[in-house]
Amino acid sequence: MNMRLSVNSIAEAVSGRVIGNNFKGTDKEFSGLFTVLNSAKEGDIVIRHWINEKGVRMANEKGVLAIITENILENSIEIAEKLEFPIIIVDKIEYANGFALEYTLNLFGDKSKKIIVSGTNGKSTTSHLIYHILYNMGVNVVTNTDSMSEFNTLIDPMVSKLISDYGKNNKQIDYVVIEVSEVQGWVNRLMKNHAYIMTKSTDPDATVITNMAMDHIGLVNSIDEIYDEISGVVKATNKGTIVLNINDSLVKSLKDLKNDKVKDFYFSYVDNFDDEFDLINGNGRDNIVLFDSYKNVVSYEGKDILNLDEIPFKSKHFIENILAAISTCINLDIPLNDIIRGITSYKPLKRRFTKLNKSPLVIDDFAHNPDGIKATIDAISKINSKQNGILWIVSAIRGSRGIGINELNSQALSDSILSCKNSGMDVRLIVSNSSDVVDGLNIVKLNEETAFLKVLNENKIDFIHFDRLYDGLSQVYNNAKSGDSILLIGAQGMDPAEEVLKIIKDEDDS
Repeated sequence: MNMRLSVNSIAEAVSGRVIGNNFKGTDKEFSGLFTVLNSAKEGDIVIRHWINEKGVRMANEKGVLAIITENILENSIEIAEKLEFPIIIVDKIEYANGFALEYTLNLFGDKSKKIIVSGTNGKSTTSHLIYHILYNMGVNVVTNTDSMSEFNTLIDPMVSKLISDYGKNNKQIDYVVIEVSEVQGWVNRLMKNHAYIMTKSTDPDATVITNMAMDHIGLVNSIDEIYDEISGVVKATNKGTIVLNINDSLVKSLKDLKNDKVKDFYFSYVDNFDDEFDLINGNGRDNIVLFDSYKNVVSYEGKDILNLDEIPFKSKHFIENILAAISTCINLDIPLNDIIRGITSYKPLKRRFTKLNKSPLVIDDFAHNPDGIKATIDAISKINSKQNGILWIVSAIRGSRGIGINELNSQALSDSILSCKNSGMDVRLIVSNSSDVVDGLNIVKLNEETAFLKVLNENKIDFIHFDRLYDGLSQVYNNAKSGDSILLIGAQGMDPAEEVLKIIKDEDDS
């Protein structure tokens, strides 16, 4: 990429048009950074998928060189012309953010190894595991993964900002680990080819696909649409290795889309390797890392490299994340000893099967789609079965995400509860709208609540429904016994649960 840029050349690169009376500053060379409005400094370019009059005035006062936006609101055009402040209007903000990502990586990480992690479930944990392994080695590594997965999109330039914030400290970046949302957009606006654009802009040395499952209902409405979006990661990979979950048939099939210059590598959770050797089509043991649940070991090239008791968490979906991270690091030529040291010392992200209390056992998990819900309940039910206590499940309805995903989540919840009950387990379900803790973007609408509860009723699932999360958690706190297990499950509506529980405990102690 040509690093000498002006507002006009940037507008041309992102297929945008410049507005602003006299186009003041449009020929001035860009020497700042691509960033968000609140963090912008003189000479920077702000990328924001919408901008209003207040935003234009603020950018002008900060000395921002230009704003790139898709949606220009209120009288922003008139204000921009009056202030002689340039705004670049684009049809698709993701192309602008993709351009910013490529530019920033060239500026601060041109010699770095780059890793892309995508998939429906497990991408945050996998990304963070890879980051932890590399960080433990003492290398300079940057990741966009955080506990809430807020920075894995091309809606705003947060990935570029994170990289430039690190690089401004004059640090040579050795590795960049980028978690890529498999599907992205807002309201009903799908960012078509989001994963493809983000991957192509990164030009990765390794890409990882964890799995494919239904999520983001409304943006996509079938597994075929999800496949189309996630497959963009493989199509945009032009070197290095793709790491695929061989247990997921759709993910496995992505090998047929890869560039001839790209190697394929696999990870697998199996009951017995010898019985399932045909999973890898006779390719041998040198391109797969697997967990043998019969022997409880992780193996590579026919050698056992990790025992189950050395792994920080034991459930199947977390072990698959560990296998994905190990596979990726092997293909980055990271010494096996460093990989194992990183795995055994790892502490999970917040709300990834996080233990909040020992007795009764309280587990907090971000599971927000059907596969995640089933995997998480399966994991805690295995723990609870050894304790013979009641399994309490507190589930948050997903607010402002539509009827479809809530129906699917409720069905997954119902299926898992019925499975537990069929095995003789006593399960108590609490459902919450979390109206006391969510913001305006996550309020549960009446039709979402109705859809969620209807599925539970159709499956004859007993439950207690609370509008406020505080009331639901109080119900469980006041009734659970020391041998019980409590699962807090859901996305935004359950995010504040740990703090709410602390308030309840403090009130009880006083």
